[in-house]
Amino acid sequence: MKPTADLCDDHDAEVQVAELPWRSFGAKPSFSGLVHTVKCHEDNTLVRAALASPGDGRVLVVDGGGSMRCALVGDRLATLAVESGWSGVVVYGCIRDAKPIAEIEVGVFALGTCPRKSVKRDQGVEGEPIRVGNALISEGDWLAADEDGVIIAPRPLG
Repeated sequence: MKPTADLCDDHDAEVQVAELPWRSFGAKPSFSGLVHTVKCHEDNTLVRAALASPGDGRVLVVDGGGSMRCALVGDRLATLAVESGWSGVVVYGCIRDAKPIAEIEVGVFALGTCPRKSVKRDQGVEGEPIRVGNALISEGDWLAADEDGVIIAPRPLG
């Protein structure tokens, strides 16, 4: 994958930059793929269900509303993402189990960490357009993430 900075230079008119203070947690510091979306607030039921389904190299983008009160992904879900073939997970919110996730071969970006687990009420929506910071992200968009940040485009970029 070309660095996100180069992709922005080459495709500025097509690229959205998700302008948030992302932190990289997984063992893969850069990743890309087609997007699957989940919107949930402090409930990771749909996140688990999505990561249990075949990833086919996609990226799961979770709109947790930026909540810092609980984690939506932990080491078990990061492991599940690898086993199911996901390229990465981007969480507009928190993760937990940062140390073990650092050794799991998947990309994980989030705003930060929180040791508290989420509730399980089966609430949220999947496959709908979401807003993550300033970026509007739709199912089937393409996302790339690396040390410089997260970008979204309507099609895969080289």
